[in-house]
Amino acid sequence: MDARTVWITGAGTGMGRAAALAAARDGRPLALSGRRPEVLEEVAEEVRALGGTALAVPLDVTDRLAVRSAAAQIEEELGGVEALVLSAGLNAPRRYWRDQDLDEFAAITETNLLGPVSVIDAVLPGMRARGEGTIVVISSYSAWRFSPDAGAAYSATKTALGPLVATLNAQENRHGIRACHLCPGDVDSDFLDRRPQVPGAQERAAMLTPQDVGRAVSFVLTSPPHVVIDELVISPAKPGP
Repeated sequence: MDARTVWITGAGTGMGRAAALAAARDGRPLALSGRRPEVLEEVAEEVRALGGTALAVPLDVTDRLAVRSAAAQIEEELGGVEALVLSAGLNAPRRYWRDQDLDEFAAITETNLLGPVSVIDAVLPGMRARGEGTIVVISSYSAWRFSPDAGAAYSATKTALGPLVATLNAQENRHGIRACHLCPGDVDSDFLDRRPQVPGAQERAAMLTPQDVGRAVSFVLTSPPHVVIDELVISPAKPGP
């Protein structure tokens, strides 16, 4: 069993898919999780075409029992999880107090905050036992710098990921575990379809690409074990006049 397994949530599209393909080029076996089995299998095939190993593990990160089951399956089939990349995220078009829906608010909280906590909690004991582990929490620029249009639920849950990562580093560095709060700015991905006004082609062209974020994830995962990248903020260059 290879103990360098990378488990990626939200791996079917966008930043999660890009992180998976970047990790595949680093030669790591991958466990790919997301809600849509057919999309995950497409990414798994892309990884295999690069010469990598991939296991599709469909999962809704808000289902705590399913998270535990997925963690056990990954350890049995690929070995212990040495790296975790948390990319599953959710937002809604209704982002203002005047029109927000509390059921949507709860779903965003379950996905963006409690989901990562659940997945991290499932792998931490194994990381401690092996004395190594890297966790990358893909958050948002709006977690680093307040962005009023990101929405109350999204801003609150993403901002909470900063202290979550800081607590991991404060408590778990001594066990060889390090965590990074990765905060990308606007990224041209299908996540933009959840905005009240979907950006057009010209706006998207000025944004980061999912591959930019994938490279950032790879940088964190391949940094020497004694290096802790507590927080990493990346944003698109400001366009000229």
